[in-house]
Amino acid sequence: MIFVTIGTQKQQFVRLFDMLENSKELKNDEILVQAGHTNYESKRLKIFDFISFEEMEKYIDDAEFVICHGGVGSIFTALKKNKKVLVVPRLSKYKEHINDHQLEICEQLEKDGYILYLKEDKDFDKMIKIIRKRKNKEYVSNRSFIDKLKKEI
Repeated sequence: MIFVTIGTQKQQFVRLFDMLENSKELKNDEILVQAGHTNYESKRLKIFDFISFEEMEKYIDDAEFVICHGGVGSIFTALKKNKKVLVVPRLSKYKEHINDHQLEICEQLEKDGYILYLKEDKDFDKMIKIIRKRKNKEYVSNRSFIDKLKKEI
């Protein structure tokens, strides 16, 4: 099972749903999607609007990997559960978000080796193949950064 979560932003995120719907690499997978405010009809995807945090954690636990938007809550919830994460950031040019801060988050977390993220010039199905073969890097919070931040505060 693949779990997909796109957060709670009011903007639609149909672009990701179209990728999921048309993916040849995911054609035999069960795909559960927390859709938030995005309206999308599908016979292939199992879509629900909102779920509790506990339900989301259970779906993440059961998932082979997680696909999500570039929200830190979604990403870090999956990383803390030692799941592989493919991120498709919401982009302002498609009116999926008000700005492109999700790109910055994705760039840094991919550079650090924690996630893969779909850049616009990349093929979604190729990324699915990569994430399936990828060895996961265990997420460990940066204690020294937190200690420095506490001193500053």
